[in-house]
Amino acid sequence: MAEEYFKARRRLLRQRRWGGRMERVMYCAVLAEAFLIPLVPLAATAVLLVGCAALFLRLRIDRDFHLRRLPYDAPALLFVVIGLASVVAAPDISFSFYNFYHLVPIYALTYLLAGQTLRETRMVQHTVLAMAGAAVIVILYGFYQFIFGIDISAMKWVDGESFPELSKRVFSTWENPNILAGYLDIAVCMAVGLMTGLRGVWRVLAAVVLAAAAACLGMTYARGACLVIALVLAGYGVLRDRRILAGLLLVGAAVLFFDPVLTDRLLSVFTRIDTSSEMRLAFWESTVAMILDHPFLGIGWGMYFMVYPDYDFYLQGAPVQIVHAHNMYLNYAAEIGIPGALAFLWFFFGSLVLAFRVPRRTPPWDIVLAVHEQAWKTLADVREGLSAWRRDKFIEGASLGLGLALCSVALNGITDHLLFNIPSSMLLWMLAAMTAAVHAIAGERKEG
Repeated sequence: MAEEYFKARRRLLRQRRWGGRMERVMYCAVLAEAFLIPLVPLAATAVLLVGCAALFLRLRIDRDFHLRRLPYDAPALLFVVIGLASVVAAPDISFSFYNFYHLVPIYALTYLLAGQTLRETRMVQHTVLAMAGAAVIVILYGFYQFIFGIDISAMKWVDGESFPELSKRVFSTWENPNILAGYLDIAVCMAVGLMTGLRGVWRVLAAVVLAAAAACLGMTYARGACLVIALVLAGYGVLRDRRILAGLLLVGAAVLFFDPVLTDRLLSVFTRIDTSSEMRLAFWESTVAMILDHPFLGIGWGMYFMVYPDYDFYLQGAPVQIVHAHNMYLNYAAEIGIPGALAFLWFFFGSLVLAFRVPRRTPPWDIVLAVHEQAWKTLADVREGLSAWRRDKFIEGASLGLGLALCSVALNGITDHLLFNIPSSMLLWMLAAMTAAVHAIAGERKEG
């Protein structure tokens, strides 16, 4: 009897030990993926697969570990299922399926791994720190390109006839300036949110990253992304913090004075129609026709480039391959149908709203200290209270940054489909998972 007891006890201890090891592998995989997404996407995918393997092993080994339900698991799963179903409607089923299973599982597994791993404030803090480290490298490389020059005359990123003075646009580790600009919008938004939740040197570092990301964003000369971040920050400034609005006005005045090329680019949105704008309008008209012809399952996942020539009235047979609609919403509706697009919008905008639903009611530290003056009798009590207060403030700042970042993605999606880029989609699904994790942590702290 005693022998059976000790065998069971050793088996339980061994399971817990291996469960702890798998937990650490999962955590390290999330941190590594967060850092590698903008730098080496292939390596990010590799560590993601390692982390997911550890997740499934932990489910079998650790009896105390269970998958938790996140608020928007249902639309995420529905999006995956409808996306797979759209393959049967594709003109080339084999290629559509090949494209689907090489991309969508990566996004879903990113959401699964991050959402199931990030269960403590410190985990979210370290993940944000990993993302910030990657952002610093991306920004510095962008500065390097701008300082030492990169000739874009042979690249189709700008209408040379409309903007003859524009000969330099940075793209850093991303594929082109517009994708980099969308990423920098996210970095700026996260920095703004974190500045409200951090104190001391960490707040200063967030402000430095904010300024550097904004400067690098100007070096991309991406009109849409620059206007989007101005709109997001102006809205936040009007509703929550007038200091942000004042800073935005100051930066805008500096741009008008020091960079006439960027000023011309931004004002051109309101003053003239160039080739880039004309093409987008033509793509959208063609995409609407695709949606009307294939409303339920769409034209098939990843099939836009193959179907577009049948709806082309603008390029008229020119040897240019159009791979997406330059509009996130229309592109999803065209490729996976209106139901699939609605599932994605449910997941995306649900996550966006969730980020802003995290309570932001933590009072200043001096008030907290005064309230607990009698209860906290030792220095250890004060330190513990301060640590808890800092965690609460960080969660509030992180949720604000995530909400603003998702707003920037939503607005950028009107004039471009940045999620066609694999790292951009991986980052979006990780941000959604972080939003769900932050919301869960905030709920647990409120109940505690």
